[in-house]
Amino acid sequence: MPVNTHAGEPRRPPFDAEAARRLREALGMTPAHVAYGIGAAYGIRVAPATVASWELGETSPTEAELTALAGALWCAPGELITAPGTLREYRLAAGLAADELALRIGMDQAAYDALEAGGVWRGNDRQAAALSEVLDLPLPALVRFTGQEAKLTEMLTSAASTRWQGYVRPVGKVVPLPKEQIQDVLEELHREYHDTMAASLNWGEGGSAEESRRAGRAFLDGIVERFWERTGLSG
Repeated sequence: MPVNTHAGEPRRPPFDAEAARRLREALGMTPAHVAYGIGAAYGIRVAPATVASWELGETSPTEAELTALAGALWCAPGELITAPGTLREYRLAAGLAADELALRIGMDQAAYDALEAGGVWRGNDRQAAALSEVLDLPLPALVRFTGQEAKLTEMLTSAASTRWQGYVRPVGKVVPLPKEQIQDVLEELHREYHDTMAASLNWGEGGSAEESRRAGRAFLDGIVERFWERTGLSG
């Protein structure tokens, strides 16, 4: 899953065409009314056919168009987004401009812009907590956006393949979950990893050490996703 929106043409937000149609109809508006509202309030000229095309899922609005559309439909931008994936999309869903978000989390505007454009997180714990609160981020997204996923992957890999007990506290520093829950998940991942390795050695007569290693690598390749699934926080 992408962390940020990288350089080049901005990726259009994941638009919920059905929600847009439903909201428009609930207001008793036609695509022409919506197009007029977008132009009158935001100065963005779109044709009624364009609005209809958005609702059919044939095309999707840009960030500016989506914000204007939300205004015309009297809803929050987040109501027109299916599932935010990047930091920019979470910000857009919250209805915040980049400079406003930077101010609210106490981060320099240029530093935030660089982060959203694909840069690395250079903020502190206080700013990370503020980012989580302002954007209402799921824990997996917060870990990803603040550059902690690689560290978490390394620790989970070691916990599954060696002694998991030594990684309960370090994982807890990255993922603020109850200690008992982290213990249970790490123990489960450790058991599943070793069961996977052992099972591949017993695949009929063709089982081999190399097949066991391949099975183990495949398990570890998805270790972060497995961790979030077992915590009930699939990211």
